[in-house]
Amino acid sequence: MRVVIVTESFPPDVNGVAHCALQTARHLVDRGHLPLVVAPATAAGSGPDAEAPCPVVRVPSLPLPGYPQVRVALPSRRVAAALADHRADMVHLAGPFVLGVRGMAAAARLGIPAVAVYQTDLAGYARTYVHTGEAAAWRRIRSVHAAADLTLAPSSAALHDLTTHGVPRVRLWPRGVDAVRFRPDLRDEALRRELAPNGEVIVGYVGRLAPEKQVELLSGVCGLDGVRVVVVGDGPARPGLAEALPGAVFLGRRTGDDLARVFASLDVFAHTGPFETFCQTVQEAMASGVPVVAPAAGGPRDLVDHGRTGLLVPPRDAGAVRDAVAALAADPARRRAYGDAGRAMVEGRTWAAVGDQLIGHYGDVLTARRPVVAA
Repeated sequence: MRVVIVTESFPPDVNGVAHCALQTARHLVDRGHLPLVVAPATAAGSGPDAEAPCPVVRVPSLPLPGYPQVRVALPSRRVAAALADHRADMVHLAGPFVLGVRGMAAAARLGIPAVAVYQTDLAGYARTYVHTGEAAAWRRIRSVHAAADLTLAPSSAALHDLTTHGVPRVRLWPRGVDAVRFRPDLRDEALRRELAPNGEVIVGYVGRLAPEKQVELLSGVCGLDGVRVVVVGDGPARPGLAEALPGAVFLGRRTGDDLARVFASLDVFAHTGPFETFCQTVQEAMASGVPVVAPAAGGPRDLVDHGRTGLLVPPRDAGAVRDAVAALAADPARRRAYGDAGRAMVEGRTWAAVGDQLIGHYGDVLTARRPVVAA
């Protein structure tokens, strides 16, 4: 099968859309298919894509105002040309918003089936950044995804939101986790001594530092005795968080095996963002044997088994986050039990397993597209 993955983001970008697009391309290659990736050009230009397992077509882009780490693709004929030149059987639209809309239009003109993967809560972002526009965001989401042969939602909450707002033909497709890279035995006592020299319980956040992530909700955790907050990631909210989280250690962006070592060295993983359609970092923490505190909203509701692998708290409630962390900080046996249960829960959620599910969805779409032959 010849598949063109049109994605709003791709490595070296570090975010959920980029990571999922990369894993999808890798799995398609592993299964003998022929993917091609179309993505915005990076800030450094369109040089070699070292991580990519397949050819990558880069489209000219500009940084998003106020958030230069995010690139927005400019109008370009390269999208339609890529679909035609690759002789695509299927177009995979990863988090379609700008570039994905052009990919959808090109697929429609060429008569190529398209599967759209919903990955970003644009309505939630509209509430966060402009304090309005939620209805307009849903209109755009609905118009983009209604044109696809199939929309794939990463969680039951996302599936409910999409169907409630009139998006047709929606199915569930979760995300995999690399339980070989993220594992408990990478716990590093030297790193722990460096981060918490007085033996504090280490509570970590990993992710983009942006307003919608609401990392400032960890402020109460910073005030707990015997607790050290560690923040991994970068983004436009970084300067303000240094003031909002006194005493926290900021490690900046970490990737690969270095990130896995940090995850395994935490005692508690705390996620704060209420707009997660999935929340891959929760799965990575669980694979690392770390108990999770997360909001009872969006993707984490599918991932965290409350009272067994972690604790779900009301969204946007700093006091609830503080109290949940305090309860786990005071109970090492409970932390170990939650961490062990979390690891056991995600071990089978491999990218290979979910990648095969994706190929099954492709097959269903292609079957539905085949003309009916009269008997």
